[in-house]
Amino acid sequence: MPYFDAASAAPLHPVARQALLAALDDGWADPSRLYREGRKARMLLDAAREAAAEAVGCRTDELTFTTSGTRAVHTGMAGALAGRRRTGRHLIVSAVEHSSVLHSAEVFEAEGGEVTRVPVRRTGAVDPESYADALRSDTALACLQSANHEVGTVQPVAAVAEACRAAGVPLLVDAAQSLGWGRVEGDWSLLTASAHKWGGPSGVGLLAVRKGVRFAVQGASDERESGRSPGFENLPAVVAAAASLRAVRAEAEREAVRLRELTARIRARIPELVPDVEVVGDADRRLPGVVTFSCLYVDGETLLHELDREGFSVSSGSSCTSSTLTPSHVLKAMGVLSEGNVRVSLPAGADGADVDRFLDVLPGVVAGVREKLDAPTVTPTVRAAEVVVDSLGKRCPIPVIELAKVIGRVPVGGLVRVLSDDEAARLDIPAWCEMRGQGYEGEEPAERGTAYLVRRIG
Repeated sequence: MPYFDAASAAPLHPVARQALLAALDDGWADPSRLYREGRKARMLLDAAREAAAEAVGCRTDELTFTTSGTRAVHTGMAGALAGRRRTGRHLIVSAVEHSSVLHSAEVFEAEGGEVTRVPVRRTGAVDPESYADALRSDTALACLQSANHEVGTVQPVAAVAEACRAAGVPLLVDAAQSLGWGRVEGDWSLLTASAHKWGGPSGVGLLAVRKGVRFAVQGASDERESGRSPGFENLPAVVAAAASLRAVRAEAEREAVRLRELTARIRARIPELVPDVEVVGDADRRLPGVVTFSCLYVDGETLLHELDREGFSVSSGSSCTSSTLTPSHVLKAMGVLSEGNVRVSLPAGADGADVDRFLDVLPGVVAGVREKLDAPTVTPTVRAAEVVVDSLGKRCPIPVIELAKVIGRVPVGGLVRVLSDDEAARLDIPAWCEMRGQGYEGEEPAERGTAYLVRRIG
């Protein structure tokens, strides 16, 4: 079964499996002990730290192993913010950061801090000048991912790092998605990553803190991992994580070329094969194996289930697939369509034949889902200068489907008023207008829910 969700978790690399099994035999003892078994465990831990530090591009005494990438983010942000408390209580993040960064920002805000959320372009990339403009004399920390986890867009980390360095503000880079492909460019101050993103075992994260960065560990600590990650190290997993990182780096250049060719094929072919689709994310500055697209008039959860039935494992940022019934914060920040969203993230070694079969299967799957939802296929005749669509109580993509069905009932210049209480409509209706060349005139309160105003342009 083709697994196309490597951005969530990459399959365990063969080198990771071999290293894990070997370390289970030789790395079970306490590496802080001085007897033979402890010294052997310490040698394994030191070798793993040296390999990981070389891959990151930092000193070994700057690198900490944590219990996850999320824990690395939380520890890194909390320590850096506390270490610079005297400077101020201002934090900068981008609007498309991973939830671990945004959750830490929310905690900081709840404790009295101030957070600036830098917007992104429609490609998902930040403007370095926006970061520079957000920097203040009381800014304690800035955070920016190296590449986006949902759409694959690579961020201008080097330019942002230069602006932060000039202002004397440390920059924390979440490198979870990119570290397996290479070092992060730029003069960053803190860096985090997660082993299961590059084919290492889950439960291992990396936190690098450059010398000279003010850092105050928060919460209880002990003598392990410089006090930044208390508790007995999961040494076999750490060894496997470092070994697999070295292995994927050795393969990265060659594999990146191959995966870029496959994702370029997907990006080019999907708009030709599937009508009413938007491919999102930067077309050029992007991760090698990630491509994301959204289909009009499609229920994302149903689409994922149907693709799973056809043997393909993919993910989605559609609100229909979320327990919160709200669209992905990444897609929302980009202002792109969220309904029927699919992220294809190819693992190393992905088969081109599987990609071709995916492209063969996708049009029929999308058409089948649209048919079940009674999506529009023809334009109705003109009837009135204004039409009201009552989509209250209906979830995505129904409000947009109903809008598409009635837009032809008004003359050019006429108005469609869509009533909806689904949060996704706030994103998907303007995105539909952008795709279809219609005029979105904003929203206004309604007796129930919200009225979204759409002017027919043509």
